[in-house]
Amino acid sequence: MLYSSKKGIEDVSFQVKEGEVFGYLGPNGAGKTTTIRCMLGFMKAVTGEVIINGLNSWSDAAKIQSSVGYIPGEMALFDEMTGIEFLNFQLQMRHVKDKSRLNELLVRFDLDPKGKIRKMSKGMKQKVGLIAAFMHDPQIYILDEPSSGLDPLMQQVFVDLIKEERKRGKTILMSSHSFEEVDKTCDRIAMIRDGKIVLVEDIEVVKQHRRKILTVTVDNALEISKMKKLGISVVFENDHYAEVEVLGDFKPFFELLKQIDVLDLDVKTQRLEDIFMKFYGKEGDAK
Repeated sequence: MLYSSKKGIEDVSFQVKEGEVFGYLGPNGAGKTTTIRCMLGFMKAVTGEVIINGLNSWSDAAKIQSSVGYIPGEMALFDEMTGIEFLNFQLQMRHVKDKSRLNELLVRFDLDPKGKIRKMSKGMKQKVGLIAAFMHDPQIYILDEPSSGLDPLMQQVFVDLIKEERKRGKTILMSSHSFEEVDKTCDRIAMIRDGKIVLVEDIEVVKQHRRKILTVTVDNALEISKMKKLGISVVFENDHYAEVEVLGDFKPFFELLKQIDVLDLDVKTQRLEDIFMKFYGKEGDAK
């Protein structure tokens, strides 16, 4: 599936198992949203097909769209409606009369839905979209950047909800550009880069190969020299600051660090691109 700009997705193939949470990772513009649009029948692939629960994503698009829980990467709601009007409208469209799940989600996400959607913040609109996706209790969820715009507290609420749905046997595909988000929720992941799948793997295998970078603040450069002599992998340094790389278990590292006069210690968030580079060269080819 290529656009006129020659960008898009090509030879994308993966399977999401029933009852698993599957993370779909890639930098912005890698092809995640295009893949999801093909899955839901919003776009037709030039070749190949998508099958969801036995249904073809193009010829059975209406059935799929009515049955799955979907949240788009860019939220487009009816601005002149209030939040509750929009949610009730969605329930009517799905012929759902029981509002107990809706009410439960409103409380969980701490959302007052009475205001006009056009006056809502991005975070509030995201909550409306999440509630709309989950309130009819589907068996399958397709979520495109679902925590976008949520504050850290609501991000954790969302993570807890995903974990609960997994325990209930739901099947979830969740796209993200954040490894930390899928790390907390997913069983397996696929990585897409420049429109092509470069990895499909169990999350635990990926985590074992993932570099952990910690920032260590010390009183003087002599402490950094001591770290090097102890065999600690220092990847960047100045007089009072060092970035160190840890692979695998933290325990041996912390035992060595007891011999260093540490003023401060912090974990540096690893960019998704850094994770790609651990598995692949600059051109995205497997090492």
